[in-house]
Amino acid sequence: MATDSFGRRIDYLRISLTDRCNLRCVYCMPEGGVEWKGHDEILSLEEIERFAGIAVEQGISKIRLTGGEPLVRYGVVDHIRRLRAMTGIEAIALTTNATLLPKFAADLREAGLERVNISLDSLDPAVYKDITRGGNLADALAGIESAFEAGFDPIKLNVVVVRSLEQDLFGFAKMTLERPLHVRFIEYMPVGDDAGEGTAGAEGAGCTGDNPGFHWTPADHVPSDEVLEAISAGGVAAGLGPLVGVEREDAPGGWGPARYYRFADAQGTIGVISPLSHHFCSECNRLRLTADGKLRTCLFSDDELDLRTVLRSGTDDDVRAIIKTALDSKPENHNERIGTSRRMSQIGG
Repeated sequence: MATDSFGRRIDYLRISLTDRCNLRCVYCMPEGGVEWKGHDEILSLEEIERFAGIAVEQGISKIRLTGGEPLVRYGVVDHIRRLRAMTGIEAIALTTNATLLPKFAADLREAGLERVNISLDSLDPAVYKDITRGGNLADALAGIESAFEAGFDPIKLNVVVVRSLEQDLFGFAKMTLERPLHVRFIEYMPVGDDAGEGTAGAEGAGCTGDNPGFHWTPADHVPSDEVLEAISAGGVAAGLGPLVGVEREDAPGGWGPARYYRFADAQGTIGVISPLSHHFCSECNRLRLTADGKLRTCLFSDDELDLRTVLRSGTDDDVRAIIKTALDSKPENHNERIGTSRRMSQIGG
């Protein structure tokens, strides 16, 4: 079992397969895009698999593949198949914008992928197009359908809440009534450049239509308790009754800090992830690997360990040593930091 210097068990590794994406979301990159890393700067799938094998040996048991958009990485299906064959890996998950899922869902499931998280911040086609700079909401909704058809379980929908957006939060919540979809509302987080241009943290965000970028400000932060109150009130007004808490053993399986609720008789659940209003740093169980081979101990920290050089010129013992360094240097909390030097697409969702 891997533990850090504060006694937290670290068993979860988020791996960014690529810094590239088929969308250009305002919360993830500037209007002109970002300069993609060269082929030799990005870890090969074989290098990722070597590291994953050593990390599993050291105590990692759960892996999530992210990006950019991980499904634009050539060979992702076979990569998952090889990871899944490693002794010690309990589960592999994928975070995606879902637009490519109809093409890949069945093959991903056959390869051993169990679960998907889908990032979607608006149910309004026009707003979705603005947020993604040209994306088609119908493609994302088709991706959700293909995830159900392929038999993924659980299927989670991640919605980042931004006050200046007109988001139909109750509309998202109603998606849980008739099918086992688990909608999680994520507080808008200040991840982005140090000058203040932010992103929405782990899985997505939003922006007004005529705004070429989006700057994180405290005014756009919506505490999760406020979200729950609004959705519960909407349920009462619609005759569904209020939200009720879901006990941990009845919640959808997860590796993170979401708190779950549901409407009576609903097939799915409603979750909230509250990195700012309800800190969960004391429960943090993860490390992050960027597409260019940097090992990060905290989303909000710019401290990175150069794993790529070690993988290309070092021994397995050298890799084990860098994992130990990461565990020993993992911070106790994020100290409410505002801004990071790298954007979300460069860190990994």
